[in-house]
Amino acid sequence: MTRICSNCNFENQDDYDFCAKCGTPLIEGVQPRRVLVYNQQPEINKKIMAISYIVTIFLSWSGFIFGYFFKNATAGIFTFFGFFLPFYLIQAPVKKLRYHGYIQLIISVVGVAFSFFMMTN
Repeated sequence: MTRICSNCNFENQDDYDFCAKCGTPLIEGVQPRRVLVYNQQPEINKKIMAISYIVTIFLSWSGFIFGYFFKNATAGIFTFFGFFLPFYLIQAPVKKLRYHGYIQLIISVVGVAFSFFMMTN
């Protein structure tokens, strides 16, 4: 035997207490339970995030540092590696990681710009 919904006339199985289509109670007096759905963002490891900033700064500013202190303009080619980590973080599903990815991208762009300046002068 099937239970027919009084709201939408959908045929439900015998053991259903609520309509599978519209959610209306099929048994008189049955109230739906209150369910709270909380979408929690995972915690970010602060030590790993600090290490990612250090790696991004080191890689994206390496051309500027080597060019300034050692007068070696060819070392500036490694500055492109400073973009890998920020672009990886920007694609993360966690909002905080994307935020840190954008900050690291700004740091990388400035570092690469200074590195190219050192390579051309």
